[in-house]
Amino acid sequence: MLVLLPPSEGKAASGRGAPLQPESLSLPGLAEARAAVLEELVELCQADEEKARDVLGLSVGLRGEVAKNAELRTAGTRPAGELYTGVLYDALDLGSLDAEARRRAGRSLLVFSGLWGAVRVGDRIPPYRCSMGVKLPALGALGAYWRAPMAQVLPEVAGGGLVLDLRSAAYAAAWKPGGEVAERTASVRVLHARMVDGVEKRSVVSHFNKATKGRLVRDLLVAGARPTGPAELVEALRDLGYAVEAEAPARAGRSWSLDVVVTEIH
Repeated sequence: MLVLLPPSEGKAASGRGAPLQPESLSLPGLAEARAAVLEELVELCQADEEKARDVLGLSVGLRGEVAKNAELRTAGTRPAGELYTGVLYDALDLGSLDAEARRRAGRSLLVFSGLWGAVRVGDRIPPYRCSMGVKLPALGALGAYWRAPMAQVLPEVAGGGLVLDLRSAAYAAAWKPGGEVAERTASVRVLHARMVDGVEKRSVVSHFNKATKGRLVRDLLVAGARPTGPAELVEALRDLGYAVEAEAPARAGRSWSLDVVVTEIH
């Protein structure tokens, strides 16, 4: 099982280990593309703070993020699973997993990134600010920039098993599973169901969508679930107590859509 995750804007304030070693990162097929984004981002942030803030979509109060980007090559690093601190990662709580579940996480979780393309949770990276929605002056929109290198690398990473896609739309733009891989891919939406005047109403949630996805992944890791495809994933999630509604693709080469329905949001 390969789980595709978005990053989070929330990150640990600083690294605490050795500086970045690009050659140590997983998915070496992305190394050349990573180097190009890193070079342009660092040069932009070193040369012109105001322009960098504009490109990155940052307010004056976040100028410190520009300074961090300027020092990416020498800053301390953390494993990606520790670096990201947003709602999804708080709910996933990798640090509290037992050793076997952590090993499963290291093998199966892949975090997409505007700067790195995609990394595994054990890859050591420094704190940075560069979303997939950024448009760098020379490389252009990062969502489009990453499509070609991702198309070369990700099908092999996906292997022959399930792909669980929990990315937001901006990060999903960087790689869309196609063909036979798409048929083994399931995306998840979280819906809040509540009764209004005796009628069930459902709505898409945001903050709690992320939290539910984090708990869902954690539960799969703790249980040691090994679904081989979307249909098996539906059964595994139901066994874990989730209310899941599945929509199989209408034709070949399309992915599955799963709705996880919750009655309480927390």
